[in-house]
Amino acid sequence: MQEAGYYELLGVDRTASAAAIKSAYRSKARASHPDAGGSPAEFHLLREAYETLSDPYRRANYDRGLAPAAVRVRRRPREFGEDPSFVATMPRLDPQTLPWWHRGEDCACPASPQRPGHAPAAILLGWLLLVVLPLMAAPLLLTVWLLLATAVAIWLVRRHLLLIRARQRFAAEFGGTLVFGRPGTDADQWGERLTAELLERYLTRLPSVRICHGLALPGSVFADIDHAVLAGRRLVLVESKTWLPGHYGADEDGTLWRDDRLFRGGATRLPEAIEAYRELLPGVEIRGALIVYPSRAGEISTEEDFELPAPPMTPEQFVAEIGGWLAAQPSTVDIDVLRRLRHQVV
Repeated sequence: MQEAGYYELLGVDRTASAAAIKSAYRSKARASHPDAGGSPAEFHLLREAYETLSDPYRRANYDRGLAPAAVRVRRRPREFGEDPSFVATMPRLDPQTLPWWHRGEDCACPASPQRPGHAPAAILLGWLLLVVLPLMAAPLLLTVWLLLATAVAIWLVRRHLLLIRARQRFAAEFGGTLVFGRPGTDADQWGERLTAELLERYLTRLPSVRICHGLALPGSVFADIDHAVLAGRRLVLVESKTWLPGHYGADEDGTLWRDDRLFRGGATRLPEAIEAYRELLPGVEIRGALIVYPSRAGEISTEEDFELPAPPMTPEQFVAEIGGWLAAQPSTVDIDVLRRLRHQVV
């Protein structure tokens, strides 16, 4: 590859922002991805260019290598904007402050295929009501009662056996896995890794929760959605953002605001993703959330209008709000929904 090839390959200027580089890469990679009929060699070069230019340190070294000897100077660190050396930390939450935290203690684990459930008790109660009590009645009614009791008992036993087989199939297909996929590993994706830890540390408290990282939109071959959390028939799609400190809000159409000004430092695809997944998973309640981490030292705050399609949230707000929303579901894994969701993991 020639020296200036990385920028030319992606079709961006040398002054392009990290977001512009990522957008250009995604646009070109869709056409050149081997799964879409593209050239593996070209896709490899695109990936190499993106991994270099998306990492501030590798990009700086690459730029110094491209610069003429006369102008190769050591640049002073930036004193504004994002801090490449800064990485936020995941907050440590006190479970006692979470109203939903103890709801999962009395819930049965849905992934245990050998639990008999309530079927044996129902069978015993049915025989007591339909056999023992009728024996005290007139002899002429005995035959009718026995036939009815036998039919009910057969139905209950068959239902119990079907439940056991369904749990066995679930265990064979999913085992005890709670998390599918993995968060992004690029240098600029540390927010995704923080969110992955946040989800596993707190939301797996709920026995029905299953977590997916890196999901594609229907028809896509890329990880368009950072995370998804499923509980019963409720699903939340999550994007992890690393933005400058400030106060963030959003509109119904996904327009983002920072400090009461139109935010041009980032965007979200969650409204589009929510609509796409509603078509893919009919009957499932779906909402979105943007978990925002500061990209340099400072505080993040948000407008607490969490009913929007893609509301910005701090990690603490997400755990409290979304955890409570998911905890309201019965502790049952919807196998069909989980299967279709896992299929979207890249």
